[in-house]
Amino acid sequence: MELTWYRKGTIYQIYPRSFNDRSGNGVGDLKGITEKLDYIKSLNVDIIWLSPIFSSPNDDNGYDISDYCAIMDEFGTMSDFDELLSETHKRGLRLILDLVANHCSDEHNWFKGAKKSRNNKYRDYFHWVDPASDGGPPNNWKSFFGGSAWEYDKNTEQYYLHLFTKKQPDLNWENPEVREEIYNAMRFWLDKGVDGFRMDVIPLISKRKGYPDAPDFGFRKIIEDVYANGPRVHEFLREMNQKVIRKYDAFSLAEGIGVNQELAGLYVNEDREELDMLYHFDVLECTIVNGKFEEETPFDLVNLKSIFKKWRDAVHGTGWITNAMGNHDFARLVSRFGNEGKYWKESAKMLITMLATQNGTLSIYQGDEIGMTNVNLDSIDEVKDVQSINFYKESMESKKYTSIEAMKLINKEGRDNARTPMQWSEDINAGFTEGEPWLKINDNYKTINVKRQDNDSNSILNYYRNLLSIRKENDVFIYGDVEELDFNNNSFYGYRKSFRGKGIMVLLNFSDKNYEYMSSWEMSMDDVLINNYDNIIMDKEKIKLKPYQAIVFRLSD
Repeated sequence: MELTWYRKGTIYQIYPRSFNDRSGNGVGDLKGITEKLDYIKSLNVDIIWLSPIFSSPNDDNGYDISDYCAIMDEFGTMSDFDELLSETHKRGLRLILDLVANHCSDEHNWFKGAKKSRNNKYRDYFHWVDPASDGGPPNNWKSFFGGSAWEYDKNTEQYYLHLFTKKQPDLNWENPEVREEIYNAMRFWLDKGVDGFRMDVIPLISKRKGYPDAPDFGFRKIIEDVYANGPRVHEFLREMNQKVIRKYDAFSLAEGIGVNQELAGLYVNEDREELDMLYHFDVLECTIVNGKFEEETPFDLVNLKSIFKKWRDAVHGTGWITNAMGNHDFARLVSRFGNEGKYWKESAKMLITMLATQNGTLSIYQGDEIGMTNVNLDSIDEVKDVQSINFYKESMESKKYTSIEAMKLINKEGRDNARTPMQWSEDINAGFTEGEPWLKINDNYKTINVKRQDNDSNSILNYYRNLLSIRKENDVFIYGDVEELDFNNNSFYGYRKSFRGKGIMVLLNFSDKNYEYMSSWEMSMDDVLINNYDNIIMDKEKIKLKPYQAIVFRLSD
């Protein structure tokens, strides 16, 4: 397996609205990102992924695009983008954009035209279906954000499909003109020098003929069997690769929603010539059964190990994946999987050690490098996320949850947790803006911020920097054959890796208690590549791990 630049690279995801505001309007912007490029470079990451920056009415914070070749007014101008791209490349970094090709905004000119009449030239850019015999929606499909996935248009007396909000109509990829529109938009940005795309919900672009009703089982299964992996998805992706991606020094990263490990190779195996890599949801949703605010299961470390192993085995030697445990759609990494209290620092370091030593490209999300945590929103008036707002409204209407219960669930799993503004300093508004921030800033910003950690050698921030530097110099962190250690242990995660004559052993304590591990090798301090504590207690083969301790040993040939 060739370790190309995009496979070896570490991705740093930026949610522009919440990163850094230079204009003073309370919303992060492109100039704000440019201002922080030296900081980003200092993290030892390689690729910047920007969540959508295109023109949008922001019903879903940019994932509803009204012009694929224009910049959102709140974020700046095209010249601001050109400067950002140039300055990014000057620092030896790459930049990828978030391509939303399954749907657009209902304020896009395509949809405005499509609504005018059934004969409009843009009508077939979308999915229009006659009402059912009772006048209702054509089938029982539900939106990801609650309610029906169909919206009735009185003017033309048909329903249109929107798997997300009603202001995000799904594009009809069966129409070759639609595909060419998307390809032209991709070429526009690639010709500017962009280094690739993260592709939002791309497995959903091919719809099943006849729009059959969804079976009566959990929503995650419906996504896999009904919404994703449609009959022509691989044909479309192969065409996209042939006509666009392969003609540039660029790569494609798919959001693998609805894709399980059995199907992964169809998307990312090299001989398929479709996508360069994907990130899956099995880790991100390992405690979620059928919906973010519905059934939950307790965190199970053995299950997490199984997920990593299944996905590693699914593409080993044939394809590639990206590993992420945090992004803009999920609650904060350390709040979900670590310990926000006594072992906040240790658990944050342990989690990134685990991620950075898994096979595949590493993706980290802004703020996780300083251990940002979930926020406490006091009422629905403070919530900005459309998914959480819709859940709250449905809960009040159905009386399934009280307002207190609904807010508790939103504060635990809602997307606003990951979208609170970046905490740069102890200054007002965490140094994010001089204006009124678009979303509440976490109250803990005076103790958790970049400035406080920057010169602290023991900080989470400097641990990330050190770990990612070591990762750059050791390909075995990125890829290799893996031997699991004590696999069924639910508080300890250990494994050995080997690649091209180099080896490492990774030991991770996932508990708040000491754990003693007996190694089959006699280890010494000289073998330690990185350790998230000041010291290690060991006696030859016996290694005593402190709560949430993470150690990576170098193994001799």
